[in-house]
Amino acid sequence: MRRGLIMLAPAMVAGSFASTSYAFADEAKLPATLTFTAYDTGTAGFNIAVGVGKMMKDKFGTDVRVLPAGNDVARLAPLRAKRAASSAMGSGTYFAQEGVFEFGAREWGPQALQIMLSSVDCNCGSLGVAADTGVKDLKDLKGKRVGFVVGSPALNQNSLAVLAFAGLTQKDVKVVEFASYGAMWKGLVNNDTDAAFGTTITGPAKEAETSPRGLIWPPLPAGDKDGWARMHKVGSFFFPQLATCGAGISPEKPIELGNYPYPIFVAYASQPADQVYAMTKAMIVNYDAYKDSAPGAGGLAADRQTKNWVVPVHSGAVKALKEAGQWSDAQEAYNNKLFKRQEVLGAAWAEYGKSNPPADDKAFLEGWMKARAVALAKAGMPNGFED
Repeated sequence: MRRGLIMLAPAMVAGSFASTSYAFADEAKLPATLTFTAYDTGTAGFNIAVGVGKMMKDKFGTDVRVLPAGNDVARLAPLRAKRAASSAMGSGTYFAQEGVFEFGAREWGPQALQIMLSSVDCNCGSLGVAADTGVKDLKDLKGKRVGFVVGSPALNQNSLAVLAFAGLTQKDVKVVEFASYGAMWKGLVNNDTDAAFGTTITGPAKEAETSPRGLIWPPLPAGDKDGWARMHKVGSFFFPQLATCGAGISPEKPIELGNYPYPIFVAYASQPADQVYAMTKAMIVNYDAYKDSAPGAGGLAADRQTKNWVVPVHSGAVKALKEAGQWSDAQEAYNNKLFKRQEVLGAAWAEYGKSNPPADDKAFLEGWMKARAVALAKAGMPNGFED
């Protein structure tokens, strides 16, 4: 598979993604070059982004470069610096919007990320566990080693949410930190950890399944209402789903797990609507050209988009979805409330910055979380991170 591996011109790095910065292809007004970011090479998000990029090359002559990054911060940095046009994110989209965890650091704060398209397919996202541990149910992970990724609040919080399903907390397991998502799954294969969070179709999970250790996915039964209530307190963005594809999973051997949209192709609110519209429109109209390019890509169909999630859809993408007949007045109203939430968070961050916040990083984050809570309460909006 041919991919364009080109560097963005200096003018595009320093300036906005205005149409004057690009040599546009006539047919779809796509730029001649695009850069996406995604998880590590071989992951579902990376593979899907490559598939989308190949479609853009084949259909519009657009060279797409996909930059792999091991954590959410590294994945968003090029997008924020205008060196990338989109990022294939996961639940880190939500944490970045909310300005929590690593995104509560003074270098970041709430990020006005908005969705282009996202995927929900036959796969799910959960903790994969080495079969040789003897673990059958999530509660059996007590005392076991669970992989965390430095600088990736999404992966780490997702792991904690799955543990919460079984009534476990971080104190009940042994956290092993890794530098990247790929390194964490390598750690599982190499017996440096016992469990790692990922989507069931990710390449590293398939590698783990075929390794001497093997791989299982402890179930999260939809009927366990108490378990799901505990999980939602830590990961409100998860929903129950029957996984029918992935490492050790098939339609004949499905597993009840949890899921959320992944990958989520995001852009910043500040990116021009016509640019986001062009990219989204290209993905919708040419869906058949990439839907089978990688496991999970089929979930990007316009009629399979998750409605009313926790992050808004970009106005440019809304236009494309409306043209596809996949947008409603109810979604519009809900989306506008999420736009307002981003405004409230952005204003709260600006005010906090003017309040002479503590120089110490830990104290800075604690102060911000209090200021954030006050601002959201004043606006009549849920906090989501009370604990």
